[in-house]
Amino acid sequence: IDALKRIGVRIAIDDFGSGYSSLAYLRQLKADIVKIDRSFVSDLDTPDGHNLVAAIVNMAHAVGCRTVAEGVETADQYRALKAMGCDMAQGFWLARPDVAQNRRPQLDRGAPQPVSR
Repeated sequence: IDALKRIGVRIAIDDFGSGYSSLAYLRQLKADIVKIDRSFVSDLDTPDGHNLVAAIVNMAHAVGCRTVAEGVETADQYRALKAMGCDMAQGFWLARPDVAQNRRPQLDRGAPQPVSR
């Protein structure tokens, strides 16, 4: 993993908090990005769900990881994630799946574009 990181490979832990994704992977894999599972994002409207996602974001940031929330489907979810400092988001509210030809201008820019919603 160290050799890969030296040549610029970044490591993301997908679906963090579900299944086999665990805190141990943050240490073992020296991850750069933590992708928060959509099941947690869907519970953001509950106090426990909100607190859990905020804790994941804070923990990831504490060990130097950026965060991506998966499955963002509402403006309220997006606003809550932004307020708690989540770095990036993906989901139907931001953009529906599409074919590459329709996204050529974004692909040509080469970098993720900030969402201005």
